[in-house]
Amino acid sequence: MDSVDHRFMQQALRLAGKGLYSTDPNPRVGCVVVKGEAVVGEGWHRRAGQAHAEIDALCQAGGAARGATVYVTLEPCCHYGRTPPCSKVLVEAGVKRVVVAMEDPNPRVAGQGLAGLRAAGIQVESGLLQQQAERLNPGFISRMRRGRPWVRCKLAMSLDGRTAMASGESKWITSELARADVQRLRARSSAILTGIGTVLADDPLLNVRLPALGDNPRQPLRVVLDRQLGIPPDAQLFSLPGDVIVFTGDVPQQRIDIITDRGAEVIPILSDDSGLDLVRVMQRLAQREINEVMLEAGATLNGAMLQSGLIDELVIYLAPHLMGDAARGLFHLPGLELMEQRIGLDIQEIRAVGNDWRISAVPEQEQSKGK
Repeated sequence: MDSVDHRFMQQALRLAGKGLYSTDPNPRVGCVVVKGEAVVGEGWHRRAGQAHAEIDALCQAGGAARGATVYVTLEPCCHYGRTPPCSKVLVEAGVKRVVVAMEDPNPRVAGQGLAGLRAAGIQVESGLLQQQAERLNPGFISRMRRGRPWVRCKLAMSLDGRTAMASGESKWITSELARADVQRLRARSSAILTGIGTVLADDPLLNVRLPALGDNPRQPLRVVLDRQLGIPPDAQLFSLPGDVIVFTGDVPQQRIDIITDRGAEVIPILSDDSGLDLVRVMQRLAQREINEVMLEAGATLNGAMLQSGLIDELVIYLAPHLMGDAARGLFHLPGLELMEQRIGLDIQEIRAVGNDWRISAVPEQEQSKGK
């Protein structure tokens, strides 16, 4: 594969990125159809149930697709779902060559789409700009390979590492530009997860408020972990359209009925004195086709998720002020007493967002797994 292939695959990746906020629970996919060195068709997957990227691009290309090369960021599907198999449509279109960035981790595909193309006499090449393609769909890949969503933990802190004053006051640590950036992270997420402590302290909406997406953007599932089901029935998150799930422990049915009457779904799950079974929570969310979870919580839930190995990525907004040693920290991590017990982070990116700094990091245990 040469520089021309790289150029057209990069174009396909840019197209796939257009679906960042809309394709859920499907992966973000882009496609370019090239005849000679001229683009005759391009497309991207816009929304679940609508045409896949390959179909979108082939419709634009029409008869020019015969003998063409197709660049697609994810292996064409080979099964019937809401739409017909893309591999079958590519064969019928008479394309000569298909270049794929990555194989589909979905067990229903997993190389079978490429095998079908090869069996039809189409030249197939895979792996071009694979890492870039994987970065577009961390949640879909995680759900297919690990049976749980990708968890992105959002944190906002002062220069001395504090997230709230001792009183619990936390609005606002960061600037308006940083908060707008958070809205973009929410918009790409399948679900926003928090704990009962945050609900009681802040009464958050947990919704997407991003003018660039219009008046009615796709709203993530709102998820609250509440072992004793103490969430107030008048909590703000119940007042908005969209789905709410509350995971709880063994509580009276009467208490469950009060919350379900507010339009939420209450799911009892195994728990002990330390809290709910977080692994089971993640598994249940994966069963609902949740790809990316944005964790917006307090130190206790953040710490429990981190110590359970369930945080894949941290996005930390660092604000240029000091809040004092009595203020609250990022994580509650009991048992860390020695330097050798530290939890290391691999910094992926540091960039300015207004007057704040955004730090993207991966826990070292996740980095060592190649995620």
